[in-house]
Parts: sequence; structure tokens; C-alpha cells
Amino acid sequence: MPFKLNQARRHRIPRQTHKVTNWPAYEAGLRQRGSLTVWFSDEAIKAWAAEPRATRGRQLWYSPLAIQTALTLHAVFRLAFRQTEGLIGSIVNLLGLALRVPDHTTLSRRSATLAVSRPSRPSTGAGGEAAPLHLLVDSTGLKLCGPGEWLVEKHGTRTRRSWRKLHLGIDADTGQIVAALLTTKEVDDGAEVGPLLDQVAGPVVSVTGDGGYDQDGVYASVAQRHPDAAVVVPPRTTAVPSETAETAPTQRD
Repeated sequence: MPFKLNQARRHRIPRQTHKVTNWPAYEAGLRQRGSLTVWFSDEAIKAWAAEPRATRGRQLWYSPLAIQTALTLHAVFRLAFRQTEGLIGSIVNLLGLALRVPDHTTLSRRSATLAVSRPSRPSTGAGGEAAPLHLLVDSTGLKLCGPGEWLVEKHGTRTRRSWRKLHLGIDADTGQIVAALLTTKEVDDGAEVGPLLDQVAGPVVSVTGDGGYDQDGVYASVAQRHPDAAVVVPPRTTAVPSETAETAPTQRD
């Protein structure tokens, strides 16, 4: 009943504006979203049990790999620890593996002290210099919520909401965030490419972004810091070659 009172003020989902022409491929993609494949490699099966402890204390039953696998399923499927225990037990039974299943109390206790290894970029050369980086740049909006959000939903009042824009630079090989900036919503995406590049340690091979980064300032910022880097940005629909495209073409041309 309370939801029907605000029915007239709720946001509507707009209708689809474009028509789907490749229905077989579109339907295959939708089915693929629900596909699930789980397997255990031989190395993971051998490393499932914890190694014998050489120091004082109780012997652990499960290795960090087993706990990290369970916590990964816990985070991906947004399950409680008890449901995670049941899911892993079902997978182990379906695969016919003779593996112990960590209980929910063990997952809760070990999650507080588990050291998760993060992927690192490989180094080249004897000096340990960082390998060349393929940088992906993008931005997203962050809404600043306060205690009045519930009143806005209940009474339908309008307040001035504050937004911030988070600019990110991501390593294309490892998916690790190597640069980040927080600005106001008025700041343009292309203007923050230079500050993002200043946070990256090591050479950059390419900078990839969407059509919002198709600006002369972006190409200039990349060329100033990494002259040999390629800028992979799709041109806008209204993009035209520069005046010197025939005599001295730039990378954007």
C-alpha cells in the first residue's frame, strides 16, 4: 500500500528505442549470461588441504586457496556463509571430489586474516623496471547520500542532490586500478587524463577510452608524457580532420 501512494512520482523505465536485428546472436548472448561452468584443476585439488604446520598451534584443515575460493563464491553470488557452505558442498558432490567443505564458522574466522594475493604487473630488465602498461580510462558518477533520502522517497519532496565524479585509470592486463581522481561533476573527462597519467609509474603503451575522450587536449597530454603511446579513442559522429590533416596529420587525424 505505501508504494502505491508514490506510484505517480516514481521513475519509469523508458522503452527500448532501438530495434534488435540480430535476434539469434542476441538470444544466444542472453542465454550465455546464465551459463555457469565450475571446475577444479589438479593443482587446486592437491593444494586444497593446508600444509603441515611447523610452529606451535592448532593444525589448519584448509589452505588459503580453499578459503579464497569459498569467499569468492560468497562475494560473487552474494550468499551468506551458511549458503556458501552449502553451495561448495553441492559443487564438490557434483564433481565427485573427495574434498572437505569448510563450514561457515571457519569461513567467517579465516576471512578476517586471509591474505589475498593481488595480480602484479611483470617487470622487465635487470633493474626491475615496470613492464609497459595498456591504460584504460573512464569515469563514473557518485551520489552523496544523506539522512534525508528516506524522507524524499516517502514524501516525494525534491532536494538538491550532490554528485562527484570518479576518474579511473585501469591496467588492461591485470584489471588493477593504477590511478584515481575525485572531482566535481562539472569537470570534463578529457581534462583529467593528464593527472591520471602522472600517477602511473612506468611506460605507457596505449591509452584507451570512449568517445568522450576524443579531444585535442587528450592527445596532447598523452604525447607530452608518453610520446610513443597510442591513443585508442573512437571518433565522435561530428568529428572532422584537422586543417593540417593533408600536410602534417596528427594521431587524431
